[in-house]
Amino acid sequence: MRKDKKLKITLMYIVLGIICLFSVYPFIWLIISSTLSDTDIFKLPPKLFFGNNFFKNFENLNINQPIWKAFKNSMFISVTYTILTLYLSSLAGYTFAKFDFKFKNILLGLVLMTMMLPVQVTLIPLFKISIALGWQNKAAAIVIPALANAFGVFFMKQNMASIPAELLESARIDGASEFSIFHKIILPTSLPPLAALGILSFIQQWGNFLWPLIILQDKESTTLPVLLSMMVQRGQVVHYGEVLVGTMFSILPVLVIFLLLQKYFIAGIYSGSVKG
Repeated sequence: MRKDKKLKITLMYIVLGIICLFSVYPFIWLIISSTLSDTDIFKLPPKLFFGNNFFKNFENLNINQPIWKAFKNSMFISVTYTILTLYLSSLAGYTFAKFDFKFKNILLGLVLMTMMLPVQVTLIPLFKISIALGWQNKAAAIVIPALANAFGVFFMKQNMASIPAELLESARIDGASEFSIFHKIILPTSLPPLAALGILSFIQQWGNFLWPLIILQDKESTTLPVLLSMMVQRGQVVHYGEVLVGTMFSILPVLVIFLLLQKYFIAGIYSGSVKG
């Protein structure tokens, strides 16, 4: 029995190792290929060692494309959206979790119904509204419409439902206002779900492509994913070394944020799945 058990465990680790290798290989290929010349990137068999063209690819990318401007635009939009989403979703989630008011369940149902609405359905009215408000080629057109985050409201509502009502009543007896309770009690006790929602919101906005492609038509105001897509358009010479270096820059912020907040992310997701 022991030998059979050890054999099963060994086979399990081998299978998991193979799956892990297949999952990691695209990233390894990306890193290695970003150091190669355009002619070496697609050679068969693929090269498994680093080249010496990384700085040349980076220099050409910096000369040919406004990569830093696009990076700053993406960072500004993603960070601003994440901060505002965390605050507004927490405020709405707290309201739904801890207050009783007329049509509360109906309103919550309407909020959740918006999650079933495909993004493509809203593009035309959203475009017309943004043009009428003068938001074309502006970050406001990306950030403000996306703040109505139904998932964020529901996620924070589920987590805040477990906060003891006695804690809030004690604060009210001591004379604390509702906003003071929210800022000094609710938010500090909700750090894990806030971190989880923050990572998800940042990743969602950082990789946002379709709407920025439509509304940010000026190359100086565009975001990093849109700029990278412009570099591989038909009818033009594609320098894949530059594209891969740009892709590396687009991945790094997401990896750094996740690695820094992964403890809170896992705790927040777990707490959200068992509370409510």
